[in-house]
Amino acid sequence: MTTTRRTFLMASGLTALASTRVFGANDTLRLGIIGAGQRMKGLLDAADKVAPYQIVAVSDPYGPHRDAVVERSNGLATSHLDYREVLARDIDAVIIASPDHWHVAMAVDALKAGKDVYLEKPVTHTLDEGAILTRAVRSSKQILQCGMQQRSWTHFRDAVDLIQAGSLGRVVQVRTYWWQNYQRDWPKKPVDPQALDWKLWLGSAPDQPYTEEKFFHWRWFWNFGGGAMTDLFTHWIDVVHWAMKSNQPSRAQILADKYVFEQWDCPDTIQAAFRYPNFDVVYEGMMSSSIDDGGLEFRGTDATLKITRGAFSVYREDAPRDQNPVVTARSFRDGTIEHMENFFNCVKSRKEPNAPVEAGVAAAAAGHIGNLALSRGGQLNWPLKASQSTQ
Repeated sequence: MTTTRRTFLMASGLTALASTRVFGANDTLRLGIIGAGQRMKGLLDAADKVAPYQIVAVSDPYGPHRDAVVERSNGLATSHLDYREVLARDIDAVIIASPDHWHVAMAVDALKAGKDVYLEKPVTHTLDEGAILTRAVRSSKQILQCGMQQRSWTHFRDAVDLIQAGSLGRVVQVRTYWWQNYQRDWPKKPVDPQALDWKLWLGSAPDQPYTEEKFFHWRWFWNFGGGAMTDLFTHWIDVVHWAMKSNQPSRAQILADKYVFEQWDCPDTIQAAFRYPNFDVVYEGMMSSSIDDGGLEFRGTDATLKITRGAFSVYREDAPRDQNPVVTARSFRDGTIEHMENFFNCVKSRKEPNAPVEAGVAAAAAGHIGNLALSRGGQLNWPLKASQSTQ
């Protein structure tokens, strides 16, 4: 008989996660919105399902993005080009979903202004920024939730409990993968360059001409993002760090190419491997095929756990090859909702959020190390020697 998730958890000596507190009707949070593109829309959609909140102010270099948030606020939010004007308002917290190269500067300024922060991943754009962000958070009294939503996603939390309880035996290899297809004709509204402050959008990045490709696909240009290693792999390696209680590789190897999207800086096809103490992690992905989507496989000596954003399953080594998994579990709502709920609750309770700054910095760093290996011929040992630069 197939063991149910409930009986398996009980047999493993695990307890159910405590439910989070639900806000009362008068606990309306006052929010500032920084970076109002498509990802922000998703975050606010999640917030809508959590608790009452009020959008007080929004900033974005692109006018139509600001206008959409003002409309969402029923016309109550003020609109700004400069995010510092948002920080000057009477708000409890900010949600930051700007391009990566703005993340640390915006978050540090928000913390200095006494605002709590929800910061989209990857939380850093360079390795050196990790210490800057961590110091800013830990020297303040503010809450910072990193946008690593798997840490609040119910079935991910249960899967981590199983792994840490030893239910898989000794885990020595973790496979991660994520395939997406950027060749699809994704629906996009035409950009009005006259409504975009391109110089402001560039910020600290080198001056360069505007192109629609960079505006839409900025994650695939080194000046603004880090490609698949920081956009996709970062999510999965965070789960690995969490489950395996180890957050820094000692060696990275990567094979990566631009086969399809030659206009990008970043590779569209990647095979990468990382050595951690007592286990290895591999990543593979490409950006012109989406079959199988993304997920992880924790391979242990007694069992293997396979997990995606929809569900996880556990397969025992001593079971017949055609037998169904001994455990399956599924989440019935997007973990971003749970993650935003955790952030809202922590703003009220002042407790540590599910994805603290150290977790976000370590996950981003793993992606940065992979990209650094790529720039150095495909492999490196970590940490680098003192004489070697991380740039």
